Amino acid sequence: MQENPAGPGEDIVKNKYQKTIYACFVGYIVQAVVVNFVPLLFLTFQSTYGISLSKITALVTVNFGVQLTVDLLSVGFVDKIGYRASMVAAHLFAAGGLGLLALLPDLLEDPFMGILAGVVLYAVGGGLLEVLVSPVVEACPSDHKEQTMSLLHSFYCWGQVGVVFLSTVFFKAVGVGQWKILACLWALLPLVNGFVFTRVPIAPLMEEGEKGLSVKDLAGMKIFWVFMLMMMCAGASEQAVSQWASTFAEKALGVSKMVGDLAGPMAFAVLMGSARAFYGKYGEKIDLDRFMIGSTVLCGLSYLCISLVPGPVAGLAGCAVCGLSVGILWPGTFSRAAAAVPRGGTALFALMALAGDLGCSGGPTLVGMVSSFFGEDLRRGILAAVLFPVLLLFGIRACRKCLGQEKQPV
Repeated sequence: MQENPAGPGEDIVKNKYQKTIYACFVGYIVQAVVVNFVPLLFLTFQSTYGISLSKITALVTVNFGVQLTVDLLSVGFVDKIGYRASMVAAHLFAAGGLGLLALLPDLLEDPFMGILAGVVLYAVGGGLLEVLVSPVVEACPSDHKEQTMSLLHSFYCWGQVGVVFLSTVFFKAVGVGQWKILACLWALLPLVNGFVFTRVPIAPLMEEGEKGLSVKDLAGMKIFWVFMLMMMCAGASEQAVSQWASTFAEKALGVSKMVGDLAGPMAFAVLMGSARAFYGKYGEKIDLDRFMIGSTVLCGLSYLCISLVPGPVAGLAGCAVCGLSVGILWPGTFSRAAAAVPRGGTALFALMALAGDLGCSGGPTLVGMVSSFFGEDLRRGILAAVLFPVLLLFGIRACRKCLGQEKQPV
């Protein structure tokens, strides 16, 4: 969409879409609930229902596995049924899954299957949100698209902070045994926001007469595959620690659940959001590639700190620094791809989300599998995940070469 000097009519149009942008911000908070609420309960599931660590790992794998399946399938149906219907459905799936999470474990003979059913249902909603929210915001008329997109991605972080903090306060006040009530309370958020999306205006993603690239077109572009690798490694680098931070703090570091949740996943989220907000404010003065390279190196160092340096202080500090380091990786890769493939359309957004969710599944799964192999030693699992920031460094270099921007050795 071409930028024109703003007149009164154009200002009215932009203000008209402000509520849509706000609803998308809340959509990313819903995504944060979907991804981060259940990991706070991993040890509770183990103690209450006798669920093994391997099955706990399966919950993470299934969550992101369903999301990436939805990412792939959405290429074929989102444009057909429309963004509004898809967005409302995403919120309903998220609400339904959280509700079933509270009801089914005590109704079924195998509590794990009840938890799994809830995870699958809200993962469908999470997968749709991952595909839909960014393009809906991108389509909204705005003078500051880059800042708006950066702010959008930071809302996932603030949502994660809210999920961890409010859940911790709830558990402290009434006991972790009442987690089913909290699951139902969290389900109200997607229900309300889903209703909002029945009312707000949604702008078309492409200009009239334009057609986005097909999956076949994208698959024929070398740079597209580089971005897919980068997106996968960005998701894995972020979630390999984030998904296990609460469990790691309690089990490996021996701190209380409240201290573990606040100093682990919540500190992680605060610093991740701060990194995104920092780049959103000062990004035009910073080379994105260099910022991502520095962040990736810091990410690898934080993994080494968590896994190799003894003591709870070093472990919790490593988790927090990891949040700071991964902040730019996902939105930075997304921004590079959107700029390099401007006609990517729904297919690009969906496939990038698929790659990110593949990483979000693969990172925590690798940590869980390696940890189980070494007698449930989470330090060993997190050490193995250093693979992902290393691969991301190679991806950034390959991206620079593909776009003809390799000016000097990195």
